[in-house]
Amino acid sequence: MDYIYSSKLHIKMNIQFDVLRKSRELVLNELEGLTLEQIHTIPTGFKNNIAWNVAHLVVTQQLLHYKLSGLNCLCPDNLIEAHKKGTAPSKTFTEEEFDEVKELLIGLPDTLQEDFEASIFENYTEYPTSTGFVLSSIENAIAFNNFHEGIHYGIIRSIKKFL
Repeated sequence: MDYIYSSKLHIKMNIQFDVLRKSRELVLNELEGLTLEQIHTIPTGFKNNIAWNVAHLVVTQQLLHYKLSGLNCLCPDNLIEAHKKGTAPSKTFTEEEFDEVKELLIGLPDTLQEDFEASIFENYTEYPTSTGFVLSSIENAIAFNNFHEGIHYGIIRSIKKFL
C-alpha cells in the first residue's frame, strides 16, 4: 500500500517538476533578442522589469522550497535580498551576472527534483501566501511555486510588449 502511494506521489511530482522546467524554458525564450538595457526597462504602469522578474523567480523558488524546509538556499544571499517578495528593482545586472541568474533559473529545477527524490525536505514551516493559500508541505510549495511562476511569466510577456 505504501509503495503504491509513494509511486503515485512520485508520478504527480514528476509532472510538477516538468511544469517548472517548461515554464522556465518559456521565460528563457522570452529573453531571446532582448538587450541588457531592455531587460532593465520599467515601462510606465509597471513596478519592475524583466531582469527583476527573472531573478525573483529564482529567489522565490529557493525561499519557498529550501528556506521554509529549514535548508540553505542555493542562490546568493545578495540575490535573495534584492529580489524577494516586496522588493523593487535596485540593481542593474552586467551581462555576466544575468547569465549566472539564467543558469540558476535553468539548473535549479533539476537540483530541486534530485533533492526531493533524496528526501531532504523533512520539515516544512507552514507559510500563508499573499494569495491566501497556506503552504503546509514541500509538495504544496512546489505546486504553488508553479502557479507563482506562471504569474510572473505573464508579467514578463506584458512588459516585453512595451519595450
